[in-house]
Amino acid sequence: MLASIWEDVKREFGYGNMVTRIIIINVAVFVAINLLKLAFRIGNEWEIPELYFHIRNFFCVGQDWFHNLTHPWVFITATFMHEGIWHIFWNMILLYWFGRIVGDFINNDRVLPIYVLGGLVGALTFFITANFIPFIPEGAIAHTKFALGASAGVMAMAVAAGTLSPDYSMRLILIGEVKLKYIVGVLLLLDLVGLGGNHNTGGHFAHLGGALFGYLFIRQLQNGGDWSEPFNNFIGKVKSFFGGGKGKIVKMPRKRKRTSVFSSAGRSKGNQASDTGVMSFQEKLDSILEKIKEKGVASLTEEEKAFLKNASNK
Repeated sequence: MLASIWEDVKREFGYGNMVTRIIIINVAVFVAINLLKLAFRIGNEWEIPELYFHIRNFFCVGQDWFHNLTHPWVFITATFMHEGIWHIFWNMILLYWFGRIVGDFINNDRVLPIYVLGGLVGALTFFITANFIPFIPEGAIAHTKFALGASAGVMAMAVAAGTLSPDYSMRLILIGEVKLKYIVGVLLLLDLVGLGGNHNTGGHFAHLGGALFGYLFIRQLQNGGDWSEPFNNFIGKVKSFFGGGKGKIVKMPRKRKRTSVFSSAGRSKGNQASDTGVMSFQEKLDSILEKIKEKGVASLTEEEKAFLKNASNK
């Protein structure tokens, strides 16, 4: 049975999209860290020894600047670490929802950069606020706090999806069709309300830092800049070094004067293809993106889906 599960995981990781791969990594780390905790408890009369926390914190962002300076990898590794079952469950559910939307809109190659860089910005936000805003509960023993979890990266993905298509509808259990802008708005409101409490304040700041990155990433992309390119170029070099390939990135069209990159407007009379009634490649791409924005991916015809897939491979 275990061998069969392992083969299924390898197949999904090898052929699945980036959202699937990120989820697999998070679940694998979650299982590993909890098995380690169980082993320590069994070997220590059911008490968790300090050694376990030292090992865990080796991969977590700390409030202490010296810890982060001597463990620079924590700004990446912390984004893939969870201890609690509900923590990872809700993070992966939200990542699946929003990550699929982002991948459909702006290509699968931009999912990992948004997730990792959003988590990185969230970790930096946690570190900065932890050192300038006291959020340790009154009466608690002062000690260095640590942050872990995918929440900042997930919030970056959520806000990116909401910025791309605020009127995209999602069907929620017991509620029905809800527009994306309201779902993302509620998530942001929960973090803002959470700042007024005295529980996980640093975490809420990290979530908002990730959310801000997601918004700025999409706005920059719509204006012709692509923050994912340096990240993907670095990953491509690493893959080349180990014998892998490098995926292609779809460049978003630069924002035309007084039009949006997601708008089919802006077809000028001077465009020969437009004058003859035949849509150019760019015009057809803009038209499909506008249709997705207004009605969602499900509204596309098979021909439009094939065209969009072909465009993403160019």
